[in-house]
Amino acid sequence: MLHITSLEDGLELFKALGSDIRIQIIKLLLANKGMNMNELATSLNITNGALTSHIKKLEECGIVTIMNESSGHGNEKRCSVHLDKILIEILDTKANSNIYETDIKVGQYSDYQIYPTCGLATNDALIGEVDNNRYFSHPDRMNANILWFTKGYVEYIIPNFIPTSQKIDQITISVELSSEAPGINSIWPSDIHFYLNNTCLGYWTSPGDFGEERGLFTPNWWFSNWNQYGMLKMISINNEGTFIDGLKISDVSLKDMNLDYRSQLKLKFAVPEDCEHVGGLTIFGSGFGNYNQDIKVSIQYSPMDELLAMPGNQ
Repeated sequence: MLHITSLEDGLELFKALGSDIRIQIIKLLLANKGMNMNELATSLNITNGALTSHIKKLEECGIVTIMNESSGHGNEKRCSVHLDKILIEILDTKANSNIYETDIKVGQYSDYQIYPTCGLATNDALIGEVDNNRYFSHPDRMNANILWFTKGYVEYIIPNFIPTSQKIDQITISVELSSEAPGINSIWPSDIHFYLNNTCLGYWTSPGDFGEERGLFTPNWWFSNWNQYGMLKMISINNEGTFIDGLKISDVSLKDMNLDYRSQLKLKFAVPEDCEHVGGLTIFGSGFGNYNQDIKVSIQYSPMDELLAMPGNQ
């Protein structure tokens, strides 16, 4: 998912999509799950030179990626679309200065209960042995940039350093996720559930465990038949409910949680054993996948009622 936070930030994207031939390119790449430049030019009946300028515009906007692939005639450039959604914020959220932002590394969970297949890794190496859940308590797990398991959960404590006497109006989490299949399988659904302070916010069904091509940031030492990348999901909870990528998934809201600057915030990602699709979970952090980010959290806040802000009142 590409998240554009203001109309101004989306100008180049809008220009790139304002072309019939570039829309045709995107449709062809999606239908064929990627094509090389010669195949694209032939399908569109245009020259390679003309195609290059269109591909460059799509690449600059993050819609299309280009990778070199070996062939009998040397290296060819293969193009593919790696976005599943584009989310555009019409209201300018940057105008609100009352926002606290923080990043959480994938390995900095505070609690877990997971089952194999499972494992963790830093950008440089595996942590311990794969499919051995004992290593989820290894001291090196704090440096993990990717983790995966078949069922269970990992829970994180969100740092809450919003100013004193402020209440929480919205929490937004951005994270790259996929299922966890033995090896890889692009059709491997998994119902990934999200919890805040042990309240289930809802779930998202990941379509699969993606590995048909290497993630843009996945390190070279990583095994080609393992998880390569996920989908960037944005989970938001406010006083209206809970949303994923801007679409409401439940009526669970912040109204009854009374969260403020004193509140502990516990975020849980889980695949319960009794859900319909027990397809596991992979969490991608910086140095893995297609987005090169850790778990990003944004907390929007505003002044509390003066009586509630007094020490001893809750």
